[in-house]
Amino acid sequence: MAEITHKSGTWSFDGDGVRVVPGSDKAVHALRQALGELTVPLAALAGVAFEPGRRTGRLRLRLREGSDPLLQATGGRLTDAADPYQLTVDADRSGSAEYLVDEVRNALLLEQVPSGPAERYLLPGPAVPLTVGAGDGTVSFDGELVRLEWNWKTEEAKKSAGPRTLALADLRAVEWLPSIGLENGYLRFVTAGATATAPPKYDPHAVELYGFRKDPLMALVAAAVTARLPHPFTPPAQAAGPAAPGPADDADGHDALLRRLRELGELHTAGVLTAEEFAAAKQAVLRRF
Repeated sequence: MAEITHKSGTWSFDGDGVRVVPGSDKAVHALRQALGELTVPLAALAGVAFEPGRRTGRLRLRLREGSDPLLQATGGRLTDAADPYQLTVDADRSGSAEYLVDEVRNALLLEQVPSGPAERYLLPGPAVPLTVGAGDGTVSFDGELVRLEWNWKTEEAKKSAGPRTLALADLRAVEWLPSIGLENGYLRFVTAGATATAPPKYDPHAVELYGFRKDPLMALVAAAVTARLPHPFTPPAQAAGPAAPGPADDADGHDALLRRLRELGELHTAGVLTAEEFAAAKQAVLRRF
């Protein structure tokens, strides 16, 4: 197992996935602390990199597009401090970081993990129920219902309508935008059939964000809802659910297993894989099939 620890967190790789554990240091971003421990399966990874520095370096995981509801909901707008897929590395641990990178890259190569978009979420997203208060409101989500409640900062025209409850089945999308400079951000729930939206300040389906410390936590709500909405890359024919496997599917799986074992055997014969690496890779393939 490859593992590296910093006060901001610990990453470990066991051949099947990268386990990401946030540190308990008070400087660790609130979003990473609230998200908690997660495991990124090998199938969700598109790559990994280590960027060395004079005093500290940085490890970065690159996930396949569409594999993670958090990244899908935030669209690359998370700050480095809030990004759970980055880890600071002290200069004296650079060797451990490079070893972890090599192990992950070798596993991606052996398992022939595609780097293209995923057709389903491979990570579950934040756990529910979830409640976050920030900006001009509080949002709760239990997996089926979204509830928005207002506070003293809410514009009166929006507050006068009272709390809102939205069913997941009625939602078409969820949008999260952090505040940037003098521009406020928002978390907005888009309902089916909606054709126009008011500014977040007046929109009863949106929470306006002012740029305070808890604002990024609203991204967790966006991710939890996103994880339960139709995947953007799922082919229409699969939207209603996967078909039951038939004899042809079983035959294709058996052929794929034999083909993969044969490829590993050729790599071992050619000296690319040691006996130990060949045995470990073969067991990993058998577990997956």
